[in-house]
Amino acid sequence: MLETVRNAFKIKDIRQRILFTFIMLIVIRIGAQLPVPGVDTEIFSQWFASQSNDAFNFFDAVTGGSFLDMSIFALNITPYITSSIIMQLLTIAIPKLEELQRDGEEGRKKITAVTRYLTVALALIESVAMGIGFGRSGYLHDFNAMSVITVAATLTAGSAVLMWIGERITEKGVGNGISIVLTINIISQMPDDLGSLFEQFIKGKTIARGTLAGVVIAAIIILTVVFVVVLQGAERRIPVQYSKKIQGRKQVGGQSSHIPLKVNTAGVIPVIFAQSIMQFPVVIASLLHKGEGTGVVAKILKGLSQSNWCSRTEPIYTIGMVVYILLIIAFAYFYTSITFNPLEIANNMKRQGGFIPGIRPGKPTSEYLTKILNYVIFIGAIGLSIAAIIPIFFNGMFGAHVSFGGTSIIIVVGVVIETLKQIESQMVVRNYKGFLDS
Repeated sequence: MLETVRNAFKIKDIRQRILFTFIMLIVIRIGAQLPVPGVDTEIFSQWFASQSNDAFNFFDAVTGGSFLDMSIFALNITPYITSSIIMQLLTIAIPKLEELQRDGEEGRKKITAVTRYLTVALALIESVAMGIGFGRSGYLHDFNAMSVITVAATLTAGSAVLMWIGERITEKGVGNGISIVLTINIISQMPDDLGSLFEQFIKGKTIARGTLAGVVIAAIIILTVVFVVVLQGAERRIPVQYSKKIQGRKQVGGQSSHIPLKVNTAGVIPVIFAQSIMQFPVVIASLLHKGEGTGVVAKILKGLSQSNWCSRTEPIYTIGMVVYILLIIAFAYFYTSITFNPLEIANNMKRQGGFIPGIRPGKPTSEYLTKILNYVIFIGAIGLSIAAIIPIFFNGMFGAHVSFGGTSIIIVVGVVIETLKQIESQMVVRNYKGFLDS
């Protein structure tokens, strides 16, 4: 990895792209420190600290602390991510959008434009709701129409600026800009989390206990990262053989290839979907100051909150973790089903003269791909669940409350791997250009 970065800096174009990305990330971190006008950040921080669930903690982690500080980037790029997922789902459901996606570059540009408008609309709806909610809860200096408009305009503009920065990084920098923005926010919170772990398990302890705790913490983090790296890179390769064809007097084709089926076919999307569904009732109840006490509703909300899972004193709430795992598996199958079409792949192979050895072309190939895909999705979903649950388990058993968890690690590792691959591919392109120019 270090060798790749070192070689990249030797190429002027790639070096400029890396520096541009770095400058944009500095701008993001500066913006994360600028408060929203009219919000009483001290009272808001006190309310945030009083929340016992992890829904806001994860949201604060992916916004790089902007939500806790209520900065102009408090909404971050979550509206863009949501709108992108919505557009992806609508592309499957609406034939017109599906046609645009197949129209090539022009069609993708139109879909991107619609996604931008949808992002601004979602950001506006969220920011208006937050402005009104903050005003009613006493988090604004003055609760009136102008203060709500100011908060809504600031948060919406901040989200739009981050969307623009993400697109510029994709165009002029390295990697996927939106993913990099999300990653740098998560990474910015990790030093504070490591400091919290040090204060809780190492500081003030005997040398033996402190050293043991440090080794255990480091081992858990390293093993989780290694597991995620393996999960992200694992794939099932299905061999494909192409029949030979006669073109003129020459015989062409006959080469062998393969279809790579990634074990983690849906990426981190199933975890995000499952977490959103689990935490949505908790967030609403917290904002409305409902669900407190010992009633049935309060117990259900406690079961939905990750902070109560794997608790040694109240193990009953770990049932929520079982529901969480089932949701991850269900969304893994759902998301893969709308992004991977075995029938279309089988038909394309048939048109190109390709076939899987031992499997007839057409429908039998589609059925075979579906069967293999179902096995692969299940294995990937179980691996994804393990990666997401490891931090939750240790948080519940030992009270190691940190903002980053399995979801954050999966995002960071995935983005770092993809960015390095893109840098390597750009270096290969530059080397080929240099060879041709010579």
